[in-house]
Amino acid sequence: MASTVKRVGKKIVAYPDDSVPIISTTTYLRGQVKDPRRGIIDYISSLFPIVGWIARYNFGWMTGDLIAGLTVGIVLVPQGMSYAQLATLPSQYGLYSSFVGGLVYCFFGTSKDVSVGPVAVMSLTTAQIIAFVDAQYPGMWSSPEIATTLALCCGFIVLAVGLLRIGWLVEFIPAPAVSGFMTGSAINIATSQLPGLFGLSSVNSRASVYKVIISTLQSLPKTRLDAVWGLVGLAALYAIRISCAKLQHRFPRYSRVFFFTMVARNAIVILILSIAAWLYCRNRKTASGYPIKILQNVPRGFQNVGMVQFDPKLVGAFASQLPVATIILLLEHIAIAKSFGRVNNYKINPNQELISIGITNTVGSIFHAYPATGSFSRSALQSKSGVRTPAGGVAASVVVIVALYGLTPAFYWIPIASLSAVIIHAVIDLVASPAQVYSYWRVAPLEFFIWLAAVFVTVFTTTENGIYTSIAASLVLLLLRVAHPRGHFLGKVTLTDPRNSRESREVFLPLDTDGVTNPAVKVEPLESGVVIYRFEESYLYPNCSIINSTIVDYVKENMRRGIDVSTIRLQDRPWNDPGPANGGAEAAQAANLAKPKLRAIILDFSGVSHLDTTAVQALIDTRTEIARWVDAPVEFHFATLLSPWIQRALIAGGFGTGSPNAVLSEVASIVTYGDGHRDAWKDQSKTPQTDIEAHDTSQPYLLREREGSESSPLLPEATPFFHFDLVAAMRASSKIKHRKGMEDAKKSKIYGKAARELVSAAKAGGSTNPEENTLLAVVIRRARDAGVPKENIENALGRAERAKGHGQAMLFEAIYDGTTGILVECRSDNVHRTVKQVKDLLASYRYASYSSKTCVGPLILRSRARPAPVKFMFQQRGYVKVCVGDDMEVLLDQVMNVCSIDFAAWNEGSSGQRGVEVSRHRRVPLDVFIHDTFQLVCPPDDLRRVMKVIVDFASTSPLCEALASEVNWAPLEPQEAGVDTEEMNRLESLIEALEENVDVERVYTTLEPNHLIADIS
Repeated sequence: MASTVKRVGKKIVAYPDDSVPIISTTTYLRGQVKDPRRGIIDYISSLFPIVGWIARYNFGWMTGDLIAGLTVGIVLVPQGMSYAQLATLPSQYGLYSSFVGGLVYCFFGTSKDVSVGPVAVMSLTTAQIIAFVDAQYPGMWSSPEIATTLALCCGFIVLAVGLLRIGWLVEFIPAPAVSGFMTGSAINIATSQLPGLFGLSSVNSRASVYKVIISTLQSLPKTRLDAVWGLVGLAALYAIRISCAKLQHRFPRYSRVFFFTMVARNAIVILILSIAAWLYCRNRKTASGYPIKILQNVPRGFQNVGMVQFDPKLVGAFASQLPVATIILLLEHIAIAKSFGRVNNYKINPNQELISIGITNTVGSIFHAYPATGSFSRSALQSKSGVRTPAGGVAASVVVIVALYGLTPAFYWIPIASLSAVIIHAVIDLVASPAQVYSYWRVAPLEFFIWLAAVFVTVFTTTENGIYTSIAASLVLLLLRVAHPRGHFLGKVTLTDPRNSRESREVFLPLDTDGVTNPAVKVEPLESGVVIYRFEESYLYPNCSIINSTIVDYVKENMRRGIDVSTIRLQDRPWNDPGPANGGAEAAQAANLAKPKLRAIILDFSGVSHLDTTAVQALIDTRTEIARWVDAPVEFHFATLLSPWIQRALIAGGFGTGSPNAVLSEVASIVTYGDGHRDAWKDQSKTPQTDIEAHDTSQPYLLREREGSESSPLLPEATPFFHFDLVAAMRASSKIKHRKGMEDAKKSKIYGKAARELVSAAKAGGSTNPEENTLLAVVIRRARDAGVPKENIENALGRAERAKGHGQAMLFEAIYDGTTGILVECRSDNVHRTVKQVKDLLASYRYASYSSKTCVGPLILRSRARPAPVKFMFQQRGYVKVCVGDDMEVLLDQVMNVCSIDFAAWNEGSSGQRGVEVSRHRRVPLDVFIHDTFQLVCPPDDLRRVMKVIVDFASTSPLCEALASEVNWAPLEPQEAGVDTEEMNRLESLIEALEENVDVERVYTTLEPNHLIADIS
């Protein structure tokens, strides 16, 4: 039952009978889930990377982590408070985010250099989201509530992305796009701090960049005393940075001192400016009377630690802004982690990095932190400070907690303008340098325009629009590259080793000017009739139509059309084919004949990593359209084809194997071709089934090159049109002409043997009328099944008719190489002509001598009844080929009643030939011959009687049929073929040349038994 269902199912889905070894989905799935238990254990252990290194933690690592952590902590405290101001939050919330980021990342991160905490771009985005919610629901939620809930939501989303291992989605945004919106955001942030730097409270710092700049310039007359603290602080920050960098090179001995001075510049400047603010404002009684804006009270320690009061309405209020916030968390952190991994020679796990950021923000919401991610400036500082493990972030968190609990009174006198100076000084480093921007232009000009668009949109609108613009532009560029791939038609260049001029190799380069930039190198066209097309992109549904049109148009422009265009009548042309101009048909045909005939198309799949159903259908359409243009099947070869899934897809589309059953007309069409149209076209092509260019490999594909070792080819021999490289594909395509010639020779030999069988059947049956000669009717049917043209059959029958009483029968005798006897049966109406032709053929082959008493000397013409010097090596035998069913024993009894001597029978079933001797005294098991074709051998005088018995028996048994009969010359003692392959090939060529003569009926040798007639089917 199961086998029946399986068989019916295969029939329904059109499962191929001649299956080729291909990769299966079962094999793929088994490879993916080899050990599920081990996979689960590895997945869980990967969630806690600290387990892999904490057991090896040592004092040396701890020293480096403490130094780096303390250094980063000194920078993190003022930056955290500054970024909180940027996010329109109280300063302590920046410290909350700073503490949680360094502490949690230690347990889940895979980068030793990344410093997690508040960053400028995320702070700006948080401020924009707070303003967005306040605009919809004024006063319903405080800024800290919005920021903390945002951190919780973003944390859960990023955590889910990491746990589901879909962090690869981030890779769809290229580096220029990230750099573009980071540059735009940095400019946006810097300009938003200008009002605070000058103490201008009337300027809307949340407006677009150009509006903030214009408003700031208009309000300069209203500048307050804060500008002194702001501008002095900004100048001091750059002065310390530049001077320390120069002093490091001038005094290498004190480079470490200058390094830590440069690192602590934020804390130093804020400390000095805070002291100056205290000195200037200490005599004021109230904060409202201070001439400058100061930070004032900063709550000590953590306030209101606990679970966030989750408000679905609040989440709905900023839900539209969640994608932007999440993308910023993902992109900035992954970009920083990968960059420092490359610099310091280690590899991060992107999905685990997302998990660490997700947990950081989720846990941070408990401490009322706002969204945090990796910081580029602090990560660079941590790396330069010699951090050894992710535990360096713990030391930085300790510094933050000390500041949060012990230094909050000192934070009271920090000027707001100095915090603006710190922010401007920090974000300017995020602006892409001119050298970096120029590198985008040099590498990929289109990506430069993406960078430019992201910067302009961010600067003139919002960060949100800048992110969406960069992502959308990147996806459009990706689709354009897939839908409009670069492809090339290739030529060849021969390279010669200057050290050895005799050694050379061919390389294949594009024929157009894009391929070779050296003008001295000239790319030569390929040999006539071969086209190579190289893909530079995966072959998928967005680009398959364009590639199809490109290949077809090239073929129509450069290759010969198989149909004579001058003979096509106007009414036979398609409506969209104008044809040649009036009087230009002959000129068009002359131009067409000047083009080479297309023999093969080689597709270089070195750049193809994926292939889909629509593309396979387009490739089938390409093959069909080209075949119609050439008016003959064209071989499609595939080079550099290593992916088993691409091989599987091509085989499913009928490519690679060369099997006629595999040539499909459609795999995914909307409107079907219709088998009738396809069969009609195949009939018009008049290509015999054995034509190699019709992809027939019913015979062994002997010319299949073996790219690998003799015992193990790189590609399966069942796919002769798949090749390891272009050289192998070219080698195979160059043999097409040779193979075609060989196939033509084989067909000629088959047609010749069929003609001789027809003549023999006509002589045996005594008539050339198949209605009167049953044996002749059978032979004619077999000849037609073998693809023998009707004209050849009619010529053979005419030859048999003319042979009745006409022409002289002749038997030529010769000996080859002194050992091999040759008999040539001829019938000719011009003896002298035939003698000369046979003599010339024998004389043209070495070691062929003519028969005489001494087996050498001139050619002797002898009649059939007279003995000859080599004739004694042969005996005449009668042969009959019969197909019989279950009545085999009955037929054998009747045959042996008329034949008193032994004869041999050959079983020619699917398992091969097996010789069996049959006589009156021995029976043959029925299972040997049932439904098989076998051959009887009898004395020539008994042949007619045996044939009469078989024909009479066939008239009563529907399974019995006489296939052929003939009197042949068989060697008395068959000789084994010599070991000299060259001589054997020469002898075979001599025999073929003799058989091609119109007067020659048969050629016999003493090399092997000459059975009836070789199979012609």
